[in-house]
Amino acid sequence: MTLHVWLAFLGASILIAVSPGAGAIQSMATGLTQGVRRGYWSIIGLELGLMLQLTLVALGLGAAVANSIVAFTIIKWLGVAYLAYLAIRQWRAAPVDLQAQVDHTVLGGRAALVVRGFLVNATNPKGLLFFLAVMPQFLVPTAPLLPQYLAIAITMVVVDMVVMGLYTGLSSRVLKWLRTPREQTILNRVFAGLFATAAVVLSLLRRSAATI
Repeated sequence: MTLHVWLAFLGASILIAVSPGAGAIQSMATGLTQGVRRGYWSIIGLELGLMLQLTLVALGLGAAVANSIVAFTIIKWLGVAYLAYLAIRQWRAAPVDLQAQVDHTVLGGRAALVVRGFLVNATNPKGLLFFLAVMPQFLVPTAPLLPQYLAIAITMVVVDMVVMGLYTGLSSRVLKWLRTPREQTILNRVFAGLFATAAVVLSLLRRSAATI
């Protein structure tokens, strides 16, 4: 994986991690009720769930997808469609009561926090769809796949831990900033624009660029 390909994947990882979702809700809940230090037990669980999804996708895709021009093209446009779908969904998303969602998040001891975080990400289709639709386009078929999967895994874990850590540490401020429907609508529109931009960039990605 070359530097510019890795940087492109890094940008995609940051975008998918920062976008509001179940992991963000879980992180804010632990930050509010358990504190930042205990909140990282939940984050560990989130990353374990993320790695389970990556492992399943890696085993399912394998070298066949990475080496197939047809598969690359199909998955590329599936990725574009997925990002476009996220943009439309984010644009049309209705404001929600984040405080109510946080209040209904059941928390417990350290083991319970790890398990809870694991289940949140292991059953979250957002990460799975990201791996299926976007990740294969950053694989270099002429290079060994295992080191590339390791680089992808490390990148995603580090990015997600940082982002979820920020959600945990800034949980009270995040809820305060997004209290009104207007503020949530503005944030949703911003993320919709980012997802749409990512879809355009991904549509311009060529096979040759991924194999340099």
